[in-house]
Amino acid sequence: MSHFVFDPAPVVSVPVVGADEQFPVHRIYCVGRNYAEHAQEMGHTGREPPFFFMKPADAVVVCPPGQITALPYPSLTANLHHEIELVVAIGVRGKSIPVDQALWHVFGYAVGLDMTRRDLQNDMKKQGRPWCIGKGFDHSAPIGMITPASAIPNIEQADIDLQVNGKPRQHGQISQLIWNVAETIAQLSAAWELQPGDLIYTGTPAGVGPVVTGDVLQGNVTGLKPIAAQVV
Repeated sequence: MSHFVFDPAPVVSVPVVGADEQFPVHRIYCVGRNYAEHAQEMGHTGREPPFFFMKPADAVVVCPPGQITALPYPSLTANLHHEIELVVAIGVRGKSIPVDQALWHVFGYAVGLDMTRRDLQNDMKKQGRPWCIGKGFDHSAPIGMITPASAIPNIEQADIDLQVNGKPRQHGQISQLIWNVAETIAQLSAAWELQPGDLIYTGTPAGVGPVVTGDVLQGNVTGLKPIAAQVV
């Protein structure tokens, strides 16, 4: 029996719609600039090859349906941005997965927010340094309940939107992803062996912007459990 110098951290997990079991989180991958209009608002154009960054698993903030979850305003920033995203939950491990087999590896889908310390991210971009401080901070990955893929077979037809204080901020369709879910899984699995428990934040539509303490964010993807969080 193994003995540790201190108690291991508890397993980070996300509840699953219609099940008593929790989805244990292994890693969080994020896709950058995966909607054309968002790429343009960030100063880029065209269908560039997908690129990825990561957040720690314990950046997850579970947002149960019907509740407004507290979302702490992070340190070191004066420009916290929202990015509403479809999250893909991986249920079957795979390496170098072909596009036509990729969806077989999906356990389910959820609504997520890729919260971003935009000022710190921009500073890192200017200096050619990693984005970790702008993307991978505490509480930077709010997520709703995971809906099994079998319950939502037409996710590519879903709408995605975000409201802040009841006013529309972001809106798009999953069909507008530059690299769709299957293509994203194929590309990602060429670089890392995907594991059960991995979450993939697939990118955000145009309309990203700042939030301040007191703002209430409400995110939706058609067919999935919505999320609501208040910056505190």
